[in-house]
Amino acid sequence: MRVIGIDPGTAITGWGVVEFNHETLKSIDFGYITTTPEQPGAERLKKIYEDLLVVIKNTAPDDMAIEMIFFNINVKTALSVGQARGVCLLAAAIANIPAHEYNTSEVKSIITGYGRATKSEVASKIKELLHLEETPKPDDVTDALAIAATHIIQKGKTF
Repeated sequence: MRVIGIDPGTAITGWGVVEFNHETLKSIDFGYITTTPEQPGAERLKKIYEDLLVVIKNTAPDDMAIEMIFFNINVKTALSVGQARGVCLLAAAIANIPAHEYNTSEVKSIITGYGRATKSEVASKIKELLHLEETPKPDDVTDALAIAATHIIQKGKTF
């Protein structure tokens, strides 16, 4: 099973492809898509969508796992993240791959065993689980890998 995890954002959309094979989780590829505030909103969304379609084509995931929006105080940020999330879900639909949603505390709980784990605790565990030499940067990439790994673990692929 191969899963692309997505940590959506308008400025940075992190992605990470994880595969479960021979009782092991393995990172296939990871990276991020960036846009700038100087770009018109529609152009930013188009770039995320088009770049993500290329990543999907190049990595051939079976499923997409995407982070749900955490709505705290900043409504403007939540709306723009929601738009980025929407174009990521559209890319999954266009590529004909199922999309599954996970909230942050669920990912933290599955990966570290504690739903209120810090970003550094999640990053450390992902580095260990995926046998990575270094922790991917920025955090959005590590989060995307964690979301992908969460989906595989949730689907019952134990290791």
